[in-house]
Amino acid sequence: MTRIITVFSFFIAQLCFSQSTATYLDKIRNNEAALTAFFSQMPKGGDLHHHFSGSIYAEPLLERAIAEDFYLNIETMQVLKTKPAKGNWETFSSLKNSGKLEYYKQQIMQTWSAKDYNGVAVPSDDLFFDSFEKFSPTIDGHFAEGMLELKNRAIKENVSYIETQLNTIPCDMNVDDLADFNTKLRQAAAQKDEKAIFKSLDALYKSLQDKNAVKYAEDFNTNFIAKLHKDLKIDDANFTMRYQNFVLRFMEPVDLFKNLMIAFISADKSKLVAGVNIVSPEHGETSMKDYWLHMVMFKYCHSRFPNVKYTLHAGELTLGLVQPEELTWHITSAIHTAGANRIGHGVDIAYEENSYDLLRYMAKNNIPIEINLVSNEFILKVKNARHPFTLYKEFNVPIVISTDDAGILRTNMTEQYVLLASRYQDVTYATIKQYVYNSINYSFIQDDAVKKQLLKDLDARFKTFEAKFSEK
Repeated sequence: MTRIITVFSFFIAQLCFSQSTATYLDKIRNNEAALTAFFSQMPKGGDLHHHFSGSIYAEPLLERAIAEDFYLNIETMQVLKTKPAKGNWETFSSLKNSGKLEYYKQQIMQTWSAKDYNGVAVPSDDLFFDSFEKFSPTIDGHFAEGMLELKNRAIKENVSYIETQLNTIPCDMNVDDLADFNTKLRQAAAQKDEKAIFKSLDALYKSLQDKNAVKYAEDFNTNFIAKLHKDLKIDDANFTMRYQNFVLRFMEPVDLFKNLMIAFISADKSKLVAGVNIVSPEHGETSMKDYWLHMVMFKYCHSRFPNVKYTLHAGELTLGLVQPEELTWHITSAIHTAGANRIGHGVDIAYEENSYDLLRYMAKNNIPIEINLVSNEFILKVKNARHPFTLYKEFNVPIVISTDDAGILRTNMTEQYVLLASRYQDVTYATIKQYVYNSINYSFIQDDAVKKQLLKDLDARFKTFEAKFSEK
């Protein structure tokens, strides 16, 4: 009897702490500074929509470029280790000697990230997507520094898990002899002939196996992912990281399928590789032309590797960015054709044909939406009531809150929750807390013991956090 009373008393105490926390949050809804302090300390679980290169802040990348005396294109702010034959390039040492370094440092910061963005100089989506190529040479060979930067920052802001898209899988496989399949696949896609596409993919799959595709996946898993993860001691009592493989939308069909197949093989063979994704601007010319074909490719790979999970960038579009009719089917295809386990962005859901049925399907089948408030505002100019967050919430679609590319966007996980609480004031503390737990429950972590430990840790973190408000 005594034990029952003790457990009951503990439960009542925790309930009171939670209610006190909720009352305090409602009190500070319109105070951004107070919200920032609150959410900085609140446990935030995992960041599931996370691009490694876009999450590193520009400062350490610039410091590295200067220290290694890269060449800078003084017109575009792109850096390279060796000087190209064309273009106006100067080394950082020469810029320093001529007294121009400080000027160009400011230009670089404003080109590699959203720092001081004025909304006029260049379209925000162009600045965002173009920035990757400009700074990417500073990341090559320095993944360890970046991973530790992200881990340390996550721990400081009470994020316990990151599921990051670390790097494409290197592959020098020659597929020139398979180039005819590009035409065959696109012709079949134009006719919406899924059987013909599968037939071509069967032949491609066999050819790629004969070219030893497995070797590239195993080499990546062993000599890159596992080595970095182990050597850096990434997982510990405070933090866990897993990795998503990804492919690039702008590639020709054969090249994309080759990379996609290797990405699936890699994820199937490693518990550290949580899943697969597809990236690059969704509104790009090739991305739009081949979008449905890409979805069928994911469906095919799933048929070969049914245990591999995947989340898809889908519906990162808005009115004016593409023709209106193109807003009506991308999320639908990602779910019903590709069979995505999660959806990233999903901004154009309101424009999707039969959007209510699609939302109900997502809710019924527990297909979460990865909400990226800062990213959607900067790239697409979609925010507040125009953002579909409330639609997803109304239809009980599982929601996770993510950063997308915190480095380029000059943001962090805390800001996502500040915007959530201030813009959508009917979202209760209990609901926000559920979103935090969703970020672990809907993660692609393969090891059940790891996921259970993260959830147990989250329980303890919330207990400590909510106790702070017992006397407020």
